[in-house]
Amino acid sequence: MLRCIAVDDEPLALGLLADYISKIPFLQLEASCENAFEAAKVLQENEIDLIFIDIQMPGLTGLQFIQSLARRPMVIVVSAYKKYALEGFELDVVDYLVKPVGLDRFMKACNKAQELQQLRVGADAKALASEGGGAGGSGSGGSVGASGVGADFFFLPVDYSLVKILFDDIVWVEGSGDYVKIHLKSAVKPMLVRMSIRAMEGELPADRFIRVHKSYILAIGSITAVRKNSVFIKDLELPIGETYREVMRKLTGKNL
Repeated sequence: MLRCIAVDDEPLALGLLADYISKIPFLQLEASCENAFEAAKVLQENEIDLIFIDIQMPGLTGLQFIQSLARRPMVIVVSAYKKYALEGFELDVVDYLVKPVGLDRFMKACNKAQELQQLRVGADAKALASEGGGAGGSGSGGSVGASGVGADFFFLPVDYSLVKILFDDIVWVEGSGDYVKIHLKSAVKPMLVRMSIRAMEGELPADRFIRVHKSYILAIGSITAVRKNSVFIKDLELPIGETYREVMRKLTGKNL
């Protein structure tokens, strides 16, 4: 069950959101808010998984509100304006719906949020089991949809599909909150996936990938040089975190 709130300064639009939410079996509406300040109070007092929010609201816009959140639930924007879509996706919203929104399109966005939530919960549980020495702790081929131990790929949800990713195609992974950017040899732009870097670390084979910083995981084969405070992938320089120096020393066999 996804606990959600709806935020819109227009009573009719807010009522329609509440009606749509009531029709989705895995959604539970915790509150309907007429502005961002009411929403902020609800978030302080409740654990919320998903926010449905309009953009043009008095006092604080939907985008400003999203930016202000230190701990951000999943967000689905529901707006009458297409022009803010790029800004919305730059804030990693799950989906951007343009009013008037049909129930079928609304359900599609909600299904996407549910898939992302299931991935996050499953990945975090797997990472926790790995830390506790449970099954799959070796990191060798343990992955979403991978075909057994030793698999050279895994699947991750991107948009509305499960995308097969080869371990050999991954150059490095960058973490940012509840998301990771996967930089691939085969793509110009990184692939954005809702998943913590800790969970991603649990998915990648430990003999082929190394975490060098709280925000970075590198394919060992992509590393071209190492300095005391930095690691290089060709011309790209990334920092080595203080707590990961010993890992790098073991990899290189040298004191940094």
